[in-house]
Amino acid sequence: MTAARQAFGELGERVAERWLVGKGWRVVHRRFRNGHRDLDLVVERDNLTAFVEVKARRGDRYGDPVEAVNWRKQKELGRSARVWIARFGRPGMAYRFDVVGVLFNGRQVRVRHVEHAFCLSPSA
Repeated sequence: MTAARQAFGELGERVAERWLVGKGWRVVHRRFRNGHRDLDLVVERDNLTAFVEVKARRGDRYGDPVEAVNWRKQKELGRSARVWIARFGRPGMAYRFDVVGVLFNGRQVRVRHVEHAFCLSPSA
């Protein structure tokens, strides 16, 4: 990944983080690494932990950013989430996967938060 693409991804994550915090979420982890995989954001509110994948795009030429989280990426996120839960999980917490799409269109920025974006089977 080029430095420019990485910087753009980090910008998208910062926008998503600010948006989520504004909605009452508390960030507990940024870029949790598990081998070569990572969780962009891990956020909590009440007794709920959400593992958030952030997708940023310039323009909508390639479709909505949230559509970029395919089954392969979902499987990777599930593996990383299981590691996170084993290390940091607490009894009584509920867990889910969310996707936040950040679309930069000129000077406009659109954020789309998809709650419960996908579920994983126990064997995934």
